[in-house]
Amino acid sequence: MQQRSEETRANILDAAVRQFALSGYAAASVDQICSDAGVSKGAFYHHFPSKQALFLALLEGWLKTIDKGLESMRQPTVPQTFVQMTGLLPAVFAAADSQLPVMLEFWLQASRDETVWESAISPYRHYHQVFTKLVEDGIAEGSLKPVDAKAAARVLVSMVIGLIFQGVFDPQSADWPEVAETSMKMLMNGMAKKPA
Repeated sequence: MQQRSEETRANILDAAVRQFALSGYAAASVDQICSDAGVSKGAFYHHFPSKQALFLALLEGWLKTIDKGLESMRQPTVPQTFVQMTGLLPAVFAAADSQLPVMLEFWLQASRDETVWESAISPYRHYHQVFTKLVEDGIAEGSLKPVDAKAAARVLVSMVIGLIFQGVFDPQSADWPEVAETSMKMLMNGMAKKPA
C-alpha cells in the first residue's frame, strides 16, 4: 500500500513537470495533471493540498538533488570545493532550461501571495546559508582572507544565479560550464589568503 502511494505521488510529480512545461504554471490545471498522471482528483488532493503545494514539492525535490551533489563535492580546501561545485552546473542548466520559464511565472504569481513567496524565496536563503558556512570554514582553515562571509556568500549566490540565467537564455554564446569554472577561480583567487 505504501509503495503504491509513493508511486502515485511520483506519477503526479512527473505529470506536473510535463504539464507545467507544456502549458505554464498558471494554465496547467489540476484536471490536466490528474489526467496525465492517470489519477483521480481525490488522489491528487490526498498528496497535495493545492497546485502551489505541488510546485513547491517539485522545487524542494530539485533542491535536494542539488544539495546531494554539493555534499559530494567537498575538497581539501574551501576554494577547491567552490571550484569543484561548478561541475554541477551542466545538470543545473539542463534542469533550469525546462523549469526556468515555469519558475519565473510562479514567482510572478507568488509575489502576490506572501506565504507562497516565502517558500519560493527559500532556496536563495538556503544557498546563502550554505555558502556563508563554507566561506566561514575557509577563513577558519586559513585558505580565505577574513572577509564578511555573508557578503561573500551573496556575491557567490548572485554569480551562480546570473550564470544560470545567461546559460539558459543565451546557451550558444559561451561554454557556460567553462565560464562558471573560470569565474569561480577568479573569485576564489581574489578571496584567497596569500601565504606570508
